[in-house]
Amino acid sequence: MKTISLTTLFFFFAISIFAQKYDIQIKTEINLGQKIEQFRAVPMAIGKDVPNVVVAMYSEDAEIDPNLGMFFFPAHTLKLAAFDVEGEILWKKDLGKGVIPGVWFSPVAAFDLDKDGMDEVWNVNTTDPGHPLDHRAFVLEKRDAKTGEVKGQWEWPKPYGSQEMSRLFRHFIMGGYVNGEPVLITANGTKNYETIKCWNSDMSERWVYKKTPDTPGCQGSHMSPIVDINNDGVDELLWGERCIELDKGRMLFCADEDSWNGHSDIIEPILDKKTGKWYFFTCRESSNQNPPRVVLFDEKGQRIWSKQKEGHIDTGWAARIGKNGEPVVLGVKIGKKKRSAEGEFRVDVEENTFNAFTGEKIDLGFSVYTTIPIDLNGDGIHELVKGYFEGDGTIMDNTGKVIGNIGGASAIASKFTGDAGEQLLSYSKDGIVRIWIDKNAHDNQIAKDRYAHPFYKLNQKQTGNGYNLFNLGGL
Repeated sequence: MKTISLTTLFFFFAISIFAQKYDIQIKTEINLGQKIEQFRAVPMAIGKDVPNVVVAMYSEDAEIDPNLGMFFFPAHTLKLAAFDVEGEILWKKDLGKGVIPGVWFSPVAAFDLDKDGMDEVWNVNTTDPGHPLDHRAFVLEKRDAKTGEVKGQWEWPKPYGSQEMSRLFRHFIMGGYVNGEPVLITANGTKNYETIKCWNSDMSERWVYKKTPDTPGCQGSHMSPIVDINNDGVDELLWGERCIELDKGRMLFCADEDSWNGHSDIIEPILDKKTGKWYFFTCRESSNQNPPRVVLFDEKGQRIWSKQKEGHIDTGWAARIGKNGEPVVLGVKIGKKKRSAEGEFRVDVEENTFNAFTGEKIDLGFSVYTTIPIDLNGDGIHELVKGYFEGDGTIMDNTGKVIGNIGGASAIASKFTGDAGEQLLSYSKDGIVRIWIDKNAHDNQIAKDRYAHPFYKLNQKQTGNGYNLFNLGGL
């Protein structure tokens, strides 16, 4: 009679645990008490007593973009609210008619700049609400995360003079570290005229970086990852293909500086876990038609591979959806896009996926357009949720198998509760916000290492800033 060793039994027991079925359920529902057409949210910490909190910015108006053909006058105001992950609303604030509802007019960030152990809430406001497009009255606003009360206002860095709206109203707020010391970054403009300012913890100016049309190299991007790309203890801002260190504001490099002066929609860092080296992936918009359109660079801005000779590569990501969690990158080519009071739409969509490190084209066998990477079950391999743009909320595993649905758009896809795995935060037009978890999740060591990484902790708080919903996919 054949016997089975204890080691073999343990092996099959372990396999059964990690091959468990998903059990995706709603953890929490929050009713914000109004219709929602735009919504963004950021995890934050307000002390040991309430460690898991979300700050949200929302409006009854659809997302208002400053671009021609996309801007419309708001009929409603922009709101701020904070709630814990168990569903208790801590506070609500109305920013009034002076702030145009839209991420490019007023992003929201959570970051502990004053080193008191609690995040502060940061947003853009105005001192002249009667003239909401007068950038001379714009201020950087700091709020108490526990109460929402304003704790200070500072003049928003002045942009360059007369510009078209799409270039003038592009605001960013994010945090980073210089040898462990926190600094705050504010920026405006993503094309031609761009101003980046670094603030110390006492709100004094640390440095200012300015770019004009005469500056060689790339424009800014819709994404703004902060990463210690050379592992020297000083974070860098990837401003398009331009890498700026946060200590002195020096440009370390500008990738493709002599051949690319356009605007890339996607800038995403990717970590090679075997070597500890960083790379970054770019998807390029159509304002400059120079090839290539998708590129992978190393930590010094040198090309590793490039693909596609033409087209507007409007969106994309990196995700660890290989059989063993290997990173794959996506570039989505589009024909046209339109944004109005009814929402945002794209036509003539073409998806292209590649092995992240080699550039080898991959046929996934299923559509990943509108998806956001998310490790719901904590196994170190991403699932994908159709929670972006026109996405319907479908959740798939890395083979394309449908495993659930969150019913619509997602505003957070990271670990922001005390539950195992990563969590999703979704919202619906009736004003209901939901937090989703996999009740069968179990965090393996790969997942735990990912959650603990400084890049993860920092960049998961950029979801109220630019288009940074999927900036963790390359980690």
